[in-house]
Amino acid sequence: MAAARHGAFHPLRVTAVDPLTDDAVALTFAVPPELREVYRYAPGQHISVRRFTEDGEIRRTYSLCGPAPAPDADGPGELRVGVRLVDGGVFSTYALKELGVGDTVEVMAPVGRFLLQPRAGHFAAIVGGSGITPMLSIASTLLARTPDARFCLIRSDRTTASTMFLEEVADLKDRYPDRFQLVHALSREEQQAGLPSGRLDEERLGALLPALLPVGAIDGWFLCGPYGLVIGAERALRGLGVARDRVHQEIFHVEEPSTGAPAAKTATAPAHSTVTARLDGRGGSWPVQEGESLLEAVLRNRADAPYACKGGVCGTCRAYLVSGEVRMDRNFALEPEEIDAGYVLACQSHPTTEEVELDFDR
Repeated sequence: MAAARHGAFHPLRVTAVDPLTDDAVALTFAVPPELREVYRYAPGQHISVRRFTEDGEIRRTYSLCGPAPAPDADGPGELRVGVRLVDGGVFSTYALKELGVGDTVEVMAPVGRFLLQPRAGHFAAIVGGSGITPMLSIASTLLARTPDARFCLIRSDRTTASTMFLEEVADLKDRYPDRFQLVHALSREEQQAGLPSGRLDEERLGALLPALLPVGAIDGWFLCGPYGLVIGAERALRGLGVARDRVHQEIFHVEEPSTGAPAAKTATAPAHSTVTARLDGRGGSWPVQEGESLLEAVLRNRADAPYACKGGVCGTCRAYLVSGEVRMDRNFALEPEEIDAGYVLACQSHPTTEEVELDFDR
């Protein structure tokens, strides 16, 4: 069995590029037998892809949308992700306009903690746009493995034509008519049946959810999509009395850089500081240059340090703070319990003590 390493990429061959909408495709990568354990994933996890251009290295993160392999089965023979075109997006433009079957893409092993391990219960998701991708993996895995589980998917899209994975969601309805509930809202198009058009904001969700579901009896809520939708849904659930530990979220897009969650406390950076980091069983200590994050300091010395977005969104650079103190500029990836347990995002962390120690292996 191949051993997975933090930050390690492997070239995987593209076996399908399936159009989903005018501005989105599904990419399928073949996983060779010797790497199937490396790419074993849990429902809800994501991969990072890497491409080198004239401007340097770029990395992007995409959620896996296929059913996860069972623990007692072999690792996956393929990985499938959905890619939506982003204005000025280097990789998304490449994926939609240039990438073809037979090409190879460098792919990192799956990571992420936006998970629902299959178990009996009643679960619900509120998603927007490409936020559907991890929920496809979560819902299809849950319903296939757990006969006593039910799942409600509340999704929001601009129009029918812009809706990703229409056929895959319709297939879930056909296969599990008694256990899978679909509610679809369109913000810019009227529907003949179902919800009236409009955004699913906090006020609308606060009125809609009790009419659809026994809100207090739902065993887990999963929120995924743009920042505004996720925050609005979280506030609506809080207003309906849902316990914080039943709500899980993953943000795909942050509208404004300034909307990041502020650091818990503000402190002045020391004149000189050193970061000690443990990664894949090996450690080292290096100076942190003025203004750089802990991730940047580690990357100058360990190019295999894990990262993807560098924006505090994907959580790939999550590390345990062994000692010292840091200031996190933004956090859209860590749950409050993770922060309380001592985890930080290395890409957003700046030292506020002279010595800081991180462990990427925990």
